[in-house]
Amino acid sequence: MTEDGLRIDRFLWFSRLARTRALAQKIAEKGHIRCAGRRIDRAHAVVRVGDVLSVPLPGGVRVLRIESLPQRRVPAKLVAEIYQPIESMDDGKR
Repeated sequence: MTEDGLRIDRFLWFSRLARTRALAQKIAEKGHIRCAGRRIDRAHAVVRVGDVLSVPLPGGVRVLRIESLPQRRVPAKLVAEIYQPIESMDDGKR
């Protein structure tokens, strides 16, 4: 972890958006994640508190605001402290 940020792959894994760190790296390197509107195409891109991420996942695209940077993988019940969902791109389609 840097002084005020965290690698995107570690953030995805720590916040339980990806099952493994290897999967988190693949998700980041595909280039489909957006952070504050800019395309992320490398696993070592840094995210910070307050950043808004758009992350494509199997259940649909999730848009979320980072609330805190975890030091390690958090239990599922504490995920709400890590990020706040803003919207889901598949809302209203059903």
